[in-house]
Amino acid sequence: MKGIYYQRGETLDYVNAGTSILPAGTVVKLEKRIGVIGCDIPPGGKGSVHVSGVFQIPATVSAEIKQGAAVFFNDTTGITTTSTDTPAGFAAEAAKSGDTFVVVKIG
Repeated sequence: MKGIYYQRGETLDYVNAGTSILPAGTVVKLEKRIGVIGCDIPPGGKGSVHVSGVFQIPATVSAEIKQGAAVFFNDTTGITTTSTDTPAGFAAEAAKSGDTFVVVKIG
């Protein structure tokens, strides 16, 4: 079996199947992971979604999250440490109680 190089893979094509514009920076679920929209994508349009990199993602931090800890994504609360939510990556920096975002290495 032979693999043929296709692309670098930091971003992938993403089709907006919804009825509203997906603004750049929107976190989207990709089955068992997340991505971050790279440019505004109109309904039915194709654009880029980042699937690697480090992003500030909204959260309601109630207890310290240590650098390197696995983090997850919930549509309502943003980044969590709840393993039943969608895997997001790991905390690229520590976050303390009361923080409103977590710096996440996605991928």
